[in-house]
Amino acid sequence: MKKSINTFVKDKLQVKIYDDKSQMGSAAADFVAENLQKAIKKNGSANLILATGASQFSFLESFIQKDLDWEKISVFHLDEYVGISDEHPASFRNFLKERIINTVKPGQTYFINGDANNLEEEIKKYETLLQKHPIDVACIGIGENGHIAFNDPPVADFNDPRLVKVVKLDELCRKQQVGEGWFSSLEEVPKEAITLTIPAIMNCKSISCVVPEKRKAQAVYNTLNSKISTSCPATILRNHSNTVLFLDKDSSSSL
Repeated sequence: MKKSINTFVKDKLQVKIYDDKSQMGSAAADFVAENLQKAIKKNGSANLILATGASQFSFLESFIQKDLDWEKISVFHLDEYVGISDEHPASFRNFLKERIINTVKPGQTYFINGDANNLEEEIKKYETLLQKHPIDVACIGIGENGHIAFNDPPVADFNDPRLVKVVKLDELCRKQQVGEGWFSSLEEVPKEAITLTIPAIMNCKSISCVVPEKRKAQAVYNTLNSKISTSCPATILRNHSNTVLFLDKDSSSSL
């Protein structure tokens, strides 16, 4: 495993800082693979949530090279825009297929269909799947506004009764999608998405949270130093007993 340049614990949250995002991604891949292998050894199978977005590039590049028994792994994902097809360049289903699913070919892949005709029916179906398949490892990031999945500050709920829900995306979140190049203008970014809720994420047995780049430095600072509240949803990770926050020099520069 790559050696971190700094490691500490904030409440229950383990924090590991690396020289660059390549080392950070490699370390996160080691952590995720190790926890999946433990689950397969214990249960004969494993359930994995994969995140999308630019923050996950270095992690996925390393993770895709891991020697895992993918036939025994079921893959879920965190969120999807409402109203776009799985062929849209910004679709998270498309992202996962192109960057990992089509290569490793998991035993099962369960996608959130944001373009389903009946969204409530789609949500209930996905909630049932999550209840039947307790998640061993969730791979997530943190947004520039402190969100995890699409739980932006205005809609985040630490005691949400749902596991999956439709949310309105706040403007900072939508601007981030433009900044990362997924859309050419703010007007093109969908205003709603389907997301796993914060309780759904916190129910996962282990969580890898990968956060590179300078533009995330303030969100990282708030995650570790603000009061645990929905004004920075990622602060809730400090209450999880097996979460590692993987940072690079840039994203940790405000600490």
